[in-house]
Formats: sequence, structure tokens, C-alpha cells
Amino acid sequence: MPSFELAKYDDRRHAHALVIPVINEGERIRAQLMRIRDANLDVDVIVADGGSSDGSLEADFVSGAGVRAVLVKTGQGKLSAQLRMAYAWCLREGYEGIVTIDGNGKDGVDSVSDMVGKLLAGCDYVQGSRYLPSGVAENTPLERTIANRFIHAPVLSLAGRHWYTDTTNGFRAYSARYLMDPRVRPFRQVFESYELLFYLTVRAGQIGMKICHVPVQRIYPENAATPTKITGLKGKWDVLKQTFAVALGAYKP
Repeated sequence: MPSFELAKYDDRRHAHALVIPVINEGERIRAQLMRIRDANLDVDVIVADGGSSDGSLEADFVSGAGVRAVLVKTGQGKLSAQLRMAYAWCLREGYEGIVTIDGNGKDGVDSVSDMVGKLLAGCDYVQGSRYLPSGVAENTPLERTIANRFIHAPVLSLAGRHWYTDTTNGFRAYSARYLMDPRVRPFRQVFESYELLFYLTVRAGQIGMKICHVPVQRIYPENAATPTKITGLKGKWDVLKQTFAVALGAYKP
């Protein structure tokens, strides 16, 4: 795991954890945490902070928002490093499964319960999709829709031997059984950027894990900047390279 600092505000109360990776999301993460608290979900909320400096995760706020723990990454790496840090900590804490939702406020939090339900029903990997019946996709930038529907999802579906519709969506869930399977090994340092998300999508089907899907809501702000960390041609090209690297088996143990 990358090195990190831990601020713990509560004991474990549920069998499943909700991991939220963030970095400098400001009022978006604050509003999202309050929505999660008010929804009274059957999960413990774990924030995986990549090193925010905007004051959005001050102790007085997160403790009152029902957050169980905040892990602040101090070692190297980006999103995948944050997820490795949080997933490993959750498994050591004894959680049976982990749901992940982005911390930028685009996702509807009610679907967390649906994902937990799928885990309880025996699913090992649950993918949220805005493109399923009853799913919601609003104000999605056209280039993202094209890239997801016609490049990313088909490529990872073929590699993973299972058809997906929304593989760029970070709203998903994993069983502890899947994450701890020796054929997966998700805690290797090779996963630093977005590789881990794509790898876990592909690997589940390759080793015969039970895969399920849940319709979700993803709403981008109207007439405002897209809340994302993938910016510029280089950022988009890096994601594309990681996608094809995963599909071609670069990260198999």
C-alpha cells in the first residue's frame, strides 16, 4: 500500500464499506456526504483522500457527516493508489464487500443500497451503469459518451468475456472474496492511475466471478465545467493507453 495517515471517527457498524476517493472536491464532496448521511445507508463511509488542500475534509465536518474514517494518502500514485490504500484497509477491518462512488457529486447515492443487495445475493463484481433501463445520464459530454459506448466498454467487454455498457463509471462494488482471490492481486504497486478500475472490470469475467449490473444516475452540471481529473489530450490519451494495456493482459498476475 502507499503510505497514508488515518483519522478514525467511529467503529465498524456494517458488513459493507462505501469508499469515496476524493481530492479537492470542495463543496461537492461535502454535499455528497450529507446526502449519504441523510439516506441512512447500510454501509460505513470511508473517504480515500489523495491529499486535499481545500479544507473540505476538516475533522469537525466529516465526523458530523457520519464518516467512519478518512485515509489521507501521503505516498506516490493517483486514483488507483487511493483505492488500493482504502480497499486494503477495509479488508483488514473485516468488511465483506466494498462499494465505490466518486466524490464529485455526479452520482445518485440511492443506488448504493442496490449494490449492497447484489453483494448480499452473491455477486462478486457489481457495475453501475447509467445506460441500463431506469438508469439516468444527463448532460454527459458527447465525447465521453462516444468514448465509453464505442471504445471503452466494447474493448473491456471483449477482454473480460462479459458484456458491459458503462465501464468508465467508477460507481461499482466488489466482494471481499474477489479482491482477495490470489488470481487477482489488486494491491500491486503497478496500479497507480486508472488501471485498477479497468483491470478489476476485466479480471472478474476472466476468472469466472459472478458479475451483476445496477442502473445508476450520473448527472453532469449544466452549463458548468465538467467535474473530472481527466483533462487535456494527455490525460485522455493516458486513459486510452491504460484501457488497451488492460485489455491486452498487461496486468495479469
